[in-house]
Amino acid sequence: MSTDRKVIALLPWGNVIEDFLDDIGLTLDQFCDEMTGGWLFGYVEALRLAGWEPVLMCVSRDASVPARQRHRPSGMTVCLLPAWSLYASLADKMKDPYGWTIQSAFGHTPWFRRLDRRARKELVPYLATPLGALASTLRRESCRALLVQEYEHGRFDMCVLLGRWLRLPVFATFQGGDRHVSSLESLLRPVAMRAATGFAVGAPAEAKRLVERYGVSPRRIWPVHNPIDLEVWYPASRSEARRALGLHADARVVVWHGRVDRRRKGLDVLIDAWERLTEQFRPPNTQLLLIGSGADDQWLRQRLDQLPGSGIEWVAGYELKRSRIRRYLCAADLYVLPSRVEGFPVAPLEAMACGLPVIASDIPALAAILHDGINSGGVLVPAGDPEQLARALASLVEHPTTTLGEAARRTVQKRFSHTAVSAQLGRMLADIAPTDAEVDRRDLAPTASS
Repeated sequence: MSTDRKVIALLPWGNVIEDFLDDIGLTLDQFCDEMTGGWLFGYVEALRLAGWEPVLMCVSRDASVPARQRHRPSGMTVCLLPAWSLYASLADKMKDPYGWTIQSAFGHTPWFRRLDRRARKELVPYLATPLGALASTLRRESCRALLVQEYEHGRFDMCVLLGRWLRLPVFATFQGGDRHVSSLESLLRPVAMRAATGFAVGAPAEAKRLVERYGVSPRRIWPVHNPIDLEVWYPASRSEARRALGLHADARVVVWHGRVDRRRKGLDVLIDAWERLTEQFRPPNTQLLLIGSGADDQWLRQRLDQLPGSGIEWVAGYELKRSRIRRYLCAADLYVLPSRVEGFPVAPLEAMACGLPVIASDIPALAAILHDGINSGGVLVPAGDPEQLARALASLVEHPTTTLGEAARRTVQKRFSHTAVSAQLGRMLADIAPTDAEVDRRDLAPTASS
């Protein structure tokens, strides 16, 4: 064993990796060959700067045996783990394995099947983590710690159990989960929270929730943000970007990009606000660019069909090339993010790094990014309020300013760069890497301490 390596396993949210990829229209090969950016790959670079070697552990519905691939853009190892057969048999019979209710998970359910289907719904998030294959892979890759993307998910509970068995520290981040989908989670989550090593939380309001709801000691909660690559996201000529994209040179352009999710991303609020705005500012003098794809593509297409001549342009599909996303951001005057739910989003950071002022909903994650209001480079409006959003949009469309955009860029440089976040992660992980002798002596028997 090479004892000078500090390897950390990254475990993304979700039951199987294909659930995420299917929503954005990508294959696993495309993920490994082309995908960059976002929470995951920002963390990869920040961890490396902190002296850690990340390895991605993905449960795959298409894997029959554990396999090893390489993420080409980053060079990171990707380990594919086959899902348990019991998980596959249960999930295949579900309409939506992530459904909040029995009806949303299975569709119409006769009364005499409700108990059985409730049990299946409760078990699926836990059966999605193949503990034996994961344990073997952790040993083979010489991992010294686990970092789970989302602690409000069954995978976190299972990883804490496995961490206890293998005597490995388990950390988790906050990326938006704040509710339980089952009573089983309500029973197991408090136990897992108390047993985990630590939590990377960027939003102060979320840190407060962990203390109040689970009794987590503040000493185990670390202020760690999602990082942004300032060598990829930076300001460029607006006129040149507009010429390249065929946008009107003198229009006021507002942009949004991300996963098309009507409720969580507040896209219904944004479109309602835009209808109000266009009563005052007629297209083509104003234009809204929507860039992305997701589970609610059909809803968005139908909604836009009802609004001909609204000045809304939807660039559908998941854009793998960050340079093209940056071009859209650099072509715009203003960025908008009216989300109802966010963990610690990267999308507004990308816009801010490109020098765009941001109008965002006042949910905790976005309030943490724009913690100093206009001095941080943006404006907060009440979540779910299209009238207030329309007023904020109208104000900045009518009175554009470079001051907010410059402040936004400074905020990202100071608080969210790879360098800044690597220091945050380094402090969190500093005391948990075992010495060479401890690695050699590690006993894989269960223990009461971690």
